[in-house]
Amino acid sequence: MANKNLHTNCSFCGRSRDEVKMLISGINADICDDCIENAYELIENELNIGTDRKPKSGSNTNSELKVRSPKEIKQFLDEYVIGQEDAKKILSVAVYNHYKRITQKVQNDEIEIEKSNIIMIGETGTGKTLLAKSIAKMLNVPFAIVDATVFTEAGYVGEDIESMLSRLLQNCDYDVSRAEKGIVYIDEIDKIARKNDNPSITRDVSGEGVQQGLLKMLEGTEALVPPQGGRKHPEQKMVKINTQNILFICGGAFDGIDRIIARRVNTNAIGFNVNKEQQEAQKKNLLQFVNPQDLKSFGLIPELLGRLPIVTHLDPLDKETLRAILTEPKNSLIKQYARLFELEGVKLKIETDVLDFIVDKAMEFKLGARGLRSICESILTEAMFEVPGTKRKELVIDLQYAQQQFNSSKLGMMNVA
Repeated sequence: MANKNLHTNCSFCGRSRDEVKMLISGINADICDDCIENAYELIENELNIGTDRKPKSGSNTNSELKVRSPKEIKQFLDEYVIGQEDAKKILSVAVYNHYKRITQKVQNDEIEIEKSNIIMIGETGTGKTLLAKSIAKMLNVPFAIVDATVFTEAGYVGEDIESMLSRLLQNCDYDVSRAEKGIVYIDEIDKIARKNDNPSITRDVSGEGVQQGLLKMLEGTEALVPPQGGRKHPEQKMVKINTQNILFICGGAFDGIDRIIARRVNTNAIGFNVNKEQQEAQKKNLLQFVNPQDLKSFGLIPELLGRLPIVTHLDPLDKETLRAILTEPKNSLIKQYARLFELEGVKLKIETDVLDFIVDKAMEFKLGARGLRSICESILTEAMFEVPGTKRKELVIDLQYAQQQFNSSKLGMMNVA
């Protein structure tokens, strides 16, 4: 028997007794120490997914939630986002009320504070996602950013609506109690608008089915969430999450909604008492007049709009705002490029007229703040290629160099209408 044990192999990995530290023999099978460790990790992970999983020692708990005033929240947003005063105020109040709502003591007066979900409308590159990411930097509640374009109605290829809560679970280490008090930012909400004004009575891929699926989740329901994501792991155990205390913030560009607003506000009024300058200013920023009726005409169903009671807009970016975005925020583009060259031991200096040139080109391409990054890349790519590895200590970008590099780039060769 002793002889037999000397040549016994692990029944799981096949390694012999000489190749492992320990081999435990059973009646009809043997197992080595490595396979025992792997099995223990699998069991621990399986049992920890769910309501019994404890948060990590460094994670924040409800007792650590600190309620910041709306002014403090807005002051923090001001460090990262230029302009958009109305949107920042509305978001600050919503987040503050959300903090108060989840930390309030139970009262006996039967007054229940309802959550105020938000929808933000703004052109591409105006800062919708940046506002959400900036809020995420300061929050002590779980925060998740999801994209509405990946969601499809049940039965179609894509992700289920409940998968947005999977992201929230992952961000708080699968602590369900914390996830139930988190914030979810749903980007590109306009992409699930229905394409015609006739309600669908069957399943569709146009977006109306996704909107209907969102109704209960926005209002508050007990959703069964797949911890590892949608349909890729059908055998996984579902986790039950109550969305009653989850704040939902939706954002979208809503391209073309300005025409809907223009028809409603009738900006083509004529007469002797019409203020033409004021009228022209209003035409440039029609989004300031947006209301739920415009969103309904765009393609969002009334039931969904009823669960997004707060509607706010983001102003289009003018030259002064774009110029400030380049240099003023904590993580401004110019500061980022300066840091990249600083890591190479090179001091970057960009002349003022170059910044004005970048802003003018961004206005031509009409891509908002995202266009600034593309233009900066086209100007600095050659320098970022040549400078590393040299003994150069300073790099000065003047207008002539910037124009030359931009015009020779693919972006500069584009025919801008």
